[in-house]
Amino acid sequence: MATDAAGDAGGDLTRLHYVGVGLAAVTGVIHLVFGAGALAADLADPLGIAFIGAAAGFAAGIVGVLRGDERLRSWVVLLGIPFTAGQVVLYVALNWPAIFGIGGVADKLVQLALLAVLFELYRREA
Repeated sequence: MATDAAGDAGGDLTRLHYVGVGLAAVTGVIHLVFGAGALAADLADPLGIAFIGAAAGFAAGIVGVLRGDERLRSWVVLLGIPFTAGQVVLYVALNWPAIFGIGGVADKLVQLALLAVLFELYRREA
């Protein structure tokens, strides 16, 4: 099977897909830890539930990329952009002006890198 310079083999996963999967896994784990911590203090904490939901969203995206066909991966990339961007915006809106906690900043840096990957994957597919 021929491969182009970007590592794409006609619908196979590229290195960029794997970078995106890795970044999604990191932010998913961070959300899982934050959610578990919030729910340990209060099982009805809406923020804890939202963190767990976000972790599940990243897990679903990872599965969609790794197990899906080319069409599903395209949808995952397309849906991943507003999903991830929305989290960055909500973080700033909900935490302003105290947005510089180490865990939150680390997660947002990972998410911004993930957004860059998602935009590049989208650009390549368009």
